[in-house]
Amino acid sequence: MNIVQLTPGAGGMFCGNCFHDNTLVATLRQLGHDATMLPLYLPINVDETDESAGNPIFFGGINVYLQQKSAWFRQAPAWLHRLLNSRRLLEWAAGRAAKTRATEVGELLLSMLRGETGNQNREITELIGWLREHAKPDVICLSNALLVGMVRRLKAELGVPVVCLLQGEEPYLDALPVELRPVVWNLLAERAADLDAWIAPSRWNAEAMKLRLNLKPERVHVVPDGINLAGYQGEGRRTRGESQRAPVLGYFARMCQDKGLDTLVEAYIQLKQRGRVPRLKLHIGGGCGPGDEPFVKSLRVRLAEAGYIGEVGFSPNLNRAEKLEFLQGLTVFSVPANYGEAFGLYVIEAMAAGVPVVQPRTAAFPEIIAATGGGVLCEPNDAKSLAEALEDLLLNPESARALGEAGRRAVTEKFSAEAMARATLRVFEAVKQHG
Repeated sequence: MNIVQLTPGAGGMFCGNCFHDNTLVATLRQLGHDATMLPLYLPINVDETDESAGNPIFFGGINVYLQQKSAWFRQAPAWLHRLLNSRRLLEWAAGRAAKTRATEVGELLLSMLRGETGNQNREITELIGWLREHAKPDVICLSNALLVGMVRRLKAELGVPVVCLLQGEEPYLDALPVELRPVVWNLLAERAADLDAWIAPSRWNAEAMKLRLNLKPERVHVVPDGINLAGYQGEGRRTRGESQRAPVLGYFARMCQDKGLDTLVEAYIQLKQRGRVPRLKLHIGGGCGPGDEPFVKSLRVRLAEAGYIGEVGFSPNLNRAEKLEFLQGLTVFSVPANYGEAFGLYVIEAMAAGVPVVQPRTAAFPEIIAATGGGVLCEPNDAKSLAEALEDLLLNPESARALGEAGRRAVTEKFSAEAMARATLRVFEAVKQHG
C-alpha cells in the first residue's frame, strides 16, 4: 500500500507526535509498504532515523505566518515563496522561540481549519500538486485533528481516503482564548465529518473526542501507541550491586508544567524531608525548549531553597542512546501530567526498560496500568499522594521489581512498533476497501 503521512515538525524541539509518526512510518516500510513522511511547518526532530529526510517541507512556517498577516503576501511571487520555504531557512527559524502555544496562534489555527477558504489555501494547492506527481497515495494519514482543514480538497482532487490520528488535541484547544474556543471547536466538528476514519491511542481519548467532535462511532478506532524496542534491556538491567546504589526517581518528558514536573519536584522534596528513603536522587530528562527554560529555572530555585539541588540532575534533549541509558538507570518513574493525556508514550518507554511507574488516576493512565500491570496509580495533582505511592515502591524493592518486569513483558507483547503498525494498517485497508 502507498501511504502518505503528514506530520507537523517541531523544529529544534523533540515532539511525542513526531516520535509516534516517525516510528509508524519506519515500521510500515519494514512491513513492505511504500510509506512517505512529509513534514509540515518546520523540520522534524526525532531521536531515531528521520523518515522524512530528503522530502520537502509543506506549509512552511514562515510562509504560513506571513500569509496570515498579509493579504499581499498571499499573492507573493513563487520565487519568494520557495525561498522562505527552504529547509535551511526553516531550520534556522526553528532554533528561535517560535509561537506555538494555543493562546498565541488562535487566529492562525482558525484560518487553517477553514482550508480552501482560509489564508493558507495556496499551501494546499502545492501539497496536492506534489502528491499527484511524486507520491500517488492510496491513503493519506494526518498526524492530528488540527490539520483537517485540508481534507476536503485532498479527497476531492486526489480521490483517496483520509485518516486522522488523535494525539491529545483537546487540552491544546481548550487553552485557546475564550472568545475563539467555541468557534474553533464548532468548525473542527464540522470538518471532522470529512474524514474516513479516526485513530485514537486509548479508549479514554476515543470516547472524549467522539463527544467533543460528534464523531460516528464506527469511524473511530483505538490503536495504542507502540515503540521501537531495540536497545531496551529491561530484563537484564538489575544487578547484584543494586542494593548498594542510591535509588533514583526519574522523569522523562517535556520539562513543562503541563506534564506535572513541578508536582514531581514537590513530591521528591517531601520524600527527602521524610527521610525514609536514604540517598534518594531525582533525575529529570526530556525535551526543553526556550519556552520551558524559565519554568525549569524556577524548579532549580525551589530545589536549591529546599537544600536538595545537589542530588538532582537535569538532562535535556537527549538522543536515543542517551535516553535508553537514562531510563535503565532509574528505580521508579513518574510523569504526573495534570491534563487529559491521550496516552503518554513516556510511560511505555519506562516500562520497556523494566522500570515501575507511578501515574495519576486520570485520562489514559489507568487504562495503560490496567493493560500492563507495570505500575500503580495516585491521586492527580496531589504531591502528597504521589510521594506516598513512590515511597511505597521505593521501600518495597521486590514489589517494584515485579511491577517493572510485568510492564516490560506487556510492552513487548502489546505495545511494540510492529503491533501499532499492523493495527493501523487494518484501518487503512478498511477505508481503502470502502473508498
